[in-house]
Amino acid sequence: MNFAWIETGLAAFLSCHRTVMGDGMRRVTKVLLAGIALAVAPLAPLAAVAQVSELSIAYNSQTDTDFRKGLQIRLAWTGDYVGAFDGSIDAASLRAIRDFQARHGMTPSGVIDEAMLGLLIAQSDEAEMALGMTLVDDAATGARAALPLALVRDFGATEVGNLWRSSDNAVEIETVRIADTGQTIRGLFDVLSVPTASRSVSDAEFGGAWFVLRGQEAGRSYVMRFAGRAGDLRGLSISYTASEAARMAPYAVVASNLFDAFAGEPLPPLVASNEANPFSSMLARKRDVDAPDARYAMAYSDPARPHLFEIPGETASAAIQPDAQQFDMAGTGFVVSRDGWLLTNAHVVKACEAVLVGDLGAASQTIIDPANDLALIKVDGALGEPLEISAGKPRLGEDILALGYPLRSILADSLNVTRGNVSSLLGLMNDPRYLQISAAVQPGNSGGPLVDLAGRVVGVVTAKLNAVAVADATGDIPQSINFAIRPDAAAAFLSANGIAYETADPSEPLATVPDATAEVKDSILPILCVGS
Repeated sequence: MNFAWIETGLAAFLSCHRTVMGDGMRRVTKVLLAGIALAVAPLAPLAAVAQVSELSIAYNSQTDTDFRKGLQIRLAWTGDYVGAFDGSIDAASLRAIRDFQARHGMTPSGVIDEAMLGLLIAQSDEAEMALGMTLVDDAATGARAALPLALVRDFGATEVGNLWRSSDNAVEIETVRIADTGQTIRGLFDVLSVPTASRSVSDAEFGGAWFVLRGQEAGRSYVMRFAGRAGDLRGLSISYTASEAARMAPYAVVASNLFDAFAGEPLPPLVASNEANPFSSMLARKRDVDAPDARYAMAYSDPARPHLFEIPGETASAAIQPDAQQFDMAGTGFVVSRDGWLLTNAHVVKACEAVLVGDLGAASQTIIDPANDLALIKVDGALGEPLEISAGKPRLGEDILALGYPLRSILADSLNVTRGNVSSLLGLMNDPRYLQISAAVQPGNSGGPLVDLAGRVVGVVTAKLNAVAVADATGDIPQSINFAIRPDAAAAFLSANGIAYETADPSEPLATVPDATAEVKDSILPILCVGS
């Protein structure tokens, strides 16, 4: 037998899989192609064998497991196989081989030959590469997921994980983590596998430490995979509209199988949830409600999701004038250097096609640190004096001012100042990167400076607790619980990026609120995100 086609196929197979495959997967690939040499000769006489069981036995006994797994992955990419990548060539795997052969005018024998291999490689590589398939380590959950980055982009953290979405919202991919809540993998399966009025379940498979669900919800197909380990549940959810089914259905099979729930450890959450069992509570309360559940809200202004900030949609819509500038998100930034750099929050600017700074036009550069929710934006134009960053954290109970441009589509365009105190030197769950403050925070405040009465920056306003959602979960309404990034975290970010910021004089005397405001106001600017 001439095996030259195997060497050619091996080179082609490996060259197209460097991005998604690690070394282990590449070893699998080599075995897969080498296994063809073992498979074709002994299996060729079986082409006329009618019994599926005999052909399955031949595959499973005469080829390597890694070869069989690789074959299933390839057939999943071409849309012929839906199932586990377990390396067992059963009736479903044989049907996939025969379906592929029949669709391409080959004899549907179930036996792989050179022609089928070449076509399978070409078509599966094309499908994978068209989606920009990339393995991504998700900091929010610690999981590793294969994502179609040519189709979706990172929309940032959710209450339980992270979200990726296509520009037309036709595709949504979300990671989820539920830890230390008392929930079990079986309990979560029992909740999610029950159909509701708006959600069907077409397939539900429970594997002891994992489960997979498929179905339809609100006109969209979904695939969901969860795995559990010692009270730590991690999952991947994929949903898409009918218009995306041709390419997303194969992707969902591959991504579900390649999902590595425990690839790493999650980073501490930006604003952590302490609600018992938040994910199942969300399902219980929101199963038949379109609005997403959110106990915590970042303090940026997103016209598409006003309910997160306790603003009635009708009021917000009525307040926006027809000739008002339209934007996708708004926040605040403040000058931190004499060469045009402003500091703000990463969640304000990270998903923007363009970032507009006051009346100075578009920012020319951005530097984003999503892990600490900080960002730098560079503008050309006259700016106010850089605000001085405090070298130390503020004192517990200290008077502070939160300055920014909240609710610009509803309130005045002028700078807004609210007074409060430092309520805690730690954030939720004792997070050392944050301060808890009592100063009122509204959408649009994100990224604004938190200053003391000497005008020193003692924090970066970041988040608020959503009172309505917390009341929904606990029956009690929280009061004045808001959060800011501590000044030492902000200073570390500036130093790491070579920004020549100015350190505040700790001996500077305190002033009145009007005087402190007058000292810093010219260095604080509204930030508008366009095209998110």
